[in-house]
Order: sequence, then C-alpha cells, then structure tokens
Amino acid sequence: MKEKSFLDRVMEFEQELESMQKQFRELIGFVAQMTEENHSLQLENHHLRKRLEEMDKQIDEEVQTINTRQHRKKTNKIDVGEGVDNLARLYNEGFHVCNVHYGGIRKGEDCLFCLSFLNKQNV
Repeated sequence: MKEKSFLDRVMEFEQELESMQKQFRELIGFVAQMTEENHSLQLENHHLRKRLEEMDKQIDEEVQTINTRQHRKKTNKIDVGEGVDNLARLYNEGFHVCNVHYGGIRKGEDCLFCLSFLNKQNV
C-alpha cells in the first residue's frame, strides 16, 4: 500500500508539473504579446512625436510669416501716413493735391476733389 500511495503522489506531482508548465507557456505567450504591443506603441509614439515636431515647426513658420506681413503692413501704413500728412500740409498751405489740379494754387476755396482724395487716404 505504501507503494501505491507513493506512485499516486508521483502521478499527482507529475500532473501538477504539467499544469504549471501549461500555465508557464500561457504566461510566456502573454509576455510575448505584451512585448509586441509595447514595441508597436513605442513606434507609434515615435511617429506621433515626429509629426508633432513637424507641425510645431510649420506653425512657427506660419506665425513668423504672419508677423512679418503685419510688420510690413505697419511699416507701409507709417510710410503712407507720412505721405498723406505731407499732402494734407500742402493742401492747408493752399495747393491742390488732387489728380485734377495737382500742384495748382487754390484760391482760398476748398476743392472737393482734394478733400475726397485726402478722406480716402485716411481710411
């Protein structure tokens, strides 16, 4: 009877080992799957970061372009403003600044062409 008990215990131990080996294979499969998924996510993360950097550069370039355009517009407005101021000064000194009588002397009367021209330039 002792032998039978011993053989039964060996067989139980063998079954437990087989069960543990099955669990170990399943665990190895799960680890392999998680490793593949991790690698895939790392690649995707790398590509997304690269794309984000490209978009940041593109946005920075667009902002610089817009700032440059705005600066040019401000500069142009300043130059145009000075020209309009000079024409208004000439008009107040008694000269025509309209394209009809440009440079001619006004004889104390207001010229609707000049006033219209100056009002367009101020807008």
